[in-house]
Amino acid sequence: MKIPAVSSTHVVRCLGQIGFAQAVHQGKGSHVALFKVDTHGQKRLVIVPRRDPVPAGTLHSIMRQSGLSREEFIELLTR
Repeated sequence: MKIPAVSSTHVVRCLGQIGFAQAVHQGKGSHVALFKVDTHGQKRLVIVPRRDPVPAGTLHSIMRQSGLSREEFIELLTR
């Protein structure tokens, strides 16, 4: 299944639904930094550029940074 074209606002909102929060003092003006501590105590940092739409390669990188499988990531974006 193909990853859908989505805006950075949508990506940030979706990641927020699964527990990611904006990192304080992280990210420059054109990027949003999100973090989450996973079940193993590992802190995950995800950087989302403010783009509409976010390029496919960047979405793949966000998927890896968030620790989600391809199926989980696509399901999250298409809810």
